[in-house]
Amino acid sequence: MIELLEQQKKLTTNQWKLICTANIADLLDFFDFFLIGYVTAALTKQWSLTYWEGGSILLASGLGAVPGAFYWGWLGDRIGRRTVFILSSVTISLATGVLVFTPGPDGFIPGWAFLVFFRFFVGVGNAGIFTIDLPLVQEFIPAYKRGWVSALITTLLPAGSLLAGLAAWQLLPIVGWRGLFVVGLAPLVLVFMIRYWVPESPRWLMLMGRQEEARQSLAWALMIDPNEIDLPATVPGVETARWSELFRYPRLVASGCLTGLTQTGGASLGLWGPTLLVLTLMPKITPEHAAFLMIFVNLAGVLGRFSVTALIEPMGRRGAGTLYCVLAAVLTALDGYLYDVYVFGVSLFFILMVASTFFGSAVYTVVGPYMAEIWPARLRASGMGLSYGVGNCGKFLGPLGLSLIMGAGDVIRPASPNLVMLGPALSYFAAWYLLGVIGFYVFGFEPKGRTFEEIDDRHDMPVPETVREGRAAAR
Repeated sequence: MIELLEQQKKLTTNQWKLICTANIADLLDFFDFFLIGYVTAALTKQWSLTYWEGGSILLASGLGAVPGAFYWGWLGDRIGRRTVFILSSVTISLATGVLVFTPGPDGFIPGWAFLVFFRFFVGVGNAGIFTIDLPLVQEFIPAYKRGWVSALITTLLPAGSLLAGLAAWQLLPIVGWRGLFVVGLAPLVLVFMIRYWVPESPRWLMLMGRQEEARQSLAWALMIDPNEIDLPATVPGVETARWSELFRYPRLVASGCLTGLTQTGGASLGLWGPTLLVLTLMPKITPEHAAFLMIFVNLAGVLGRFSVTALIEPMGRRGAGTLYCVLAAVLTALDGYLYDVYVFGVSLFFILMVASTFFGSAVYTVVGPYMAEIWPARLRASGMGLSYGVGNCGKFLGPLGLSLIMGAGDVIRPASPNLVMLGPALSYFAAWYLLGVIGFYVFGFEPKGRTFEEIDDRHDMPVPETVREGRAAAR
């Protein structure tokens, strides 16, 4: 059945529908995730937030993304990719909508603590989107197109942050920061798109022994009559696996987790970006103006992701990923030490932030697909969840690290421009990119050009004997 997919020469309209759905999902995922950065930039002055309070708000969703990725990944291998897609979209929207009722700074529950609590659950939902949409799309795509299609899915991630910047710039003066959270209900639209556009993964259905449903799903993708697809004469046993089986592949665990942690620098700079622009350029700019400047930062991220899409097949995942990791690390570190330099009246801090985001954002266009495709089919969502979950530790380790470094050990005072420590803080962000190089070359392998079946059969992957017998019978 899968041979029909692997022999495909041109993607169908339905496959492009799936790609578009995943792109919109990632855009709205980042929209909700980074919306809080613009709210925090406004509240830092309005509520006199300390570095600790502001950092806690920013890192909360990253903290929730860790167990969220583990849970949704495990559930994706148990109940299917499509169902998890829907459930995680609902979780994001509900958790964001509740934030409209955030109390003030002097309430019985301080407003910053309320934001921290519910942003945790926003992170749980965000993790589900990214954990599951890549495996879902990859399992509908032939091997020779999988690299650039997987990369294409991630290109609009920074556009979500750009959209959050536009919303903050235009709407913050009109509806206030509470109104931004009403806009954050947008991911609910995904529920309807997935419900009516996207079927379950044919590869997952085959693993579950649901061959007729797999035929229907595959026929939808190829846009042919299901009767043109012959069911196998012998059906292999159901290939289920325990989450603990992931650790039978220690090199994959190390490779996936180390490459996953490369998001630390870019995500942290994106979250702290509006606040840092206010602090470094004050009193020249307002939070609204900072939101406007972040539009250009995020636009650079979109362009960077498109640029690496063209390199991911000719250079391979490891070559393209390494090139962009190194460039992002160098530019991020320079940004911290040249924050007070101006070129023709323009802040070099802002220019280098744009340049580092171009390369840093693109790193995850390589890493995201890589974390999913290196795993065998029966563990693909769980493996992606583990890698992405560990990688999400960077979403709170990064913001927390900056709050501690910039706070110079005193995180209880209201945030002030302690910019002498900005160099070490951004060098801390830069160091995380270099972990990806280790993950690619010390522990990982190059999946370029390999079908999922070839990856499953790699000699260094200890497949259980019962599964080997089932595959042999199917052949």
